Amino acid sequence: MKRPVFVGSATAIITPFTKEGIDYKKLAKLVNYQIANKTDALVVCGTTGESSTMTTEEHLDTIRFVVKEVDGRVPVIAGTSSNDTAYGVEMCREATKSGADALLSVTPYYNKTSQEGLYRHFRAMAESTHLPIILYNVPSRTNLNLAPATLKRLSEIENIVGIKECNLLQVPEVARLCGDDLVLYSGEDGLVVPMLSLGAKGVISVASHIIPQEMSRLVHSFLEGNIAESRKIQLDYLPLICALFSDVNPIPVKEALNILGWNVGECRMPLCEMSPDCKARLEAVMAGYDLARFEE
Repeated sequence: MKRPVFVGSATAIITPFTKEGIDYKKLAKLVNYQIANKTDALVVCGTTGESSTMTTEEHLDTIRFVVKEVDGRVPVIAGTSSNDTAYGVEMCREATKSGADALLSVTPYYNKTSQEGLYRHFRAMAESTHLPIILYNVPSRTNLNLAPATLKRLSEIENIVGIKECNLLQVPEVARLCGDDLVLYSGEDGLVVPMLSLGAKGVISVASHIIPQEMSRLVHSFLEGNIAESRKIQLDYLPLICALFSDVNPIPVKEALNILGWNVGECRMPLCEMSPDCKARLEAVMAGYDLARFEE
């Protein structure tokens, strides 16, 4: 049986940008707030962290900074994704040196590949590091699906331990084929309970920026046998979760953090700000919840 990198809710943390670069002081405050509010792990330089707009130096410096700031309190999972296998291997090696606890790697985008190409791509990542690797399947962004049969092959590689799955329709087949050889994590905040019912151990979350304790409790309640409480949390926060995905992630969650006083700045182009109407709808939904504000 593969050991989970974490159990519960991992926040795929945003990167607070300034015109000059990265606001590391604000990033430190975000990290410490998440840990203080029971987030079970942190993902740095993932999709929500806008890693595709970061220079290699920024990417690696951010991983190193978060590892140092966390100081072993929770697992740090470093995003090392690339559609260039050689570059991805190099990022895996450098992130391993940084002291990260695990790596997250998405399917190649734009140039795509075959299922055999996917297998070889991820095998190369695994061979470049001793760290556990969580694969990331998100066809809506990459236009490429990591098929269950390919996941079965990849699960036979010792340090490929998990999958952040966004193609919920194939989860039953993945669970059937891979069993305990691949730890399932939900990549969809709105469908965590269905994933847990199929054996998932947690969620890699965006909503946990705003409701960290609730997302962690959602998972742990289910795993402790309190299905009714888990289901209630999922449904109670569904309108907020939908609002946080009303535009391309991470546009809404950064806007939500700014509304709550975090002042994390804007996304990097080509991502731009929400329209006034969309922002107003987000604010209206948020007003229906007792959300913690950040005070400098």
